[in-house]
Amino acid sequence: MLKAVLFDMDGVIVDTEPLHRKAYYQMFDEVNIDVDDILYESFTGQSTINICKRLVDHFNMDVSPESLVSIKRKHFTYLFETDSDLTLIEGVLERIKDYHANGLKLVVASSASMPNIERIFNRFELNQFFVGKFSGADLEKSKPHPEIFLKAAEHTGFQKSECMVIEDSTNGIKAAHAAGIFCAGFKSEHSSGQDYSKATIVISSFKEVAYSETSNFFKH
Repeated sequence: MLKAVLFDMDGVIVDTEPLHRKAYYQMFDEVNIDVDDILYESFTGQSTINICKRLVDHFNMDVSPESLVSIKRKHFTYLFETDSDLTLIEGVLERIKDYHANGLKLVVASSASMPNIERIFNRFELNQFFVGKFSGADLEKSKPHPEIFLKAAEHTGFQKSECMVIEDSTNGIKAAHAAGIFCAGFKSEHSSGQDYSKATIVISSFKEVAYSETSNFFKH
């Protein structure tokens, strides 16, 4: 029986990807590196520090990954305050309320930094529905390592077999699979170029994982 849902944030709860993309490319311009689409798409689901470590190695840069993180976050913070593109993913608020009303414990498990998670949750008044928040930036290992989902599942107090992950990225889906947790791979217009082969089910709408539908996946 399903008792808890572990949500990724970017691309699942909120569409911050356009803002992140703008912020990253502003950072790339500022430090004079040319990142193509294939390399950029491979970053999806990873923490900013891990992405910046990869950039420093890939381009043999004479700067610290931490300095790149700082530049990117400067641009993102400005865009977060000024850009009107930031919206919740269609159908997610209805589903969050549906799960909450049916007594499920909800946890966010995101590669985003905790300040960014808090910004989103405050802006869209989501704190009332969730019992925990986990940031990959605060953990030893980043997705596709399963650490974040193992910790999030443990936080609910339920067995892994009573939890479901909702993820939209290759790295996040791999992390849920490695954690041994049922994963709904959310395939949307915001998640191009991702691999859903390790997802337990693939969905394109939150209607497909309404609470009333979950008994089809989780036997009582």
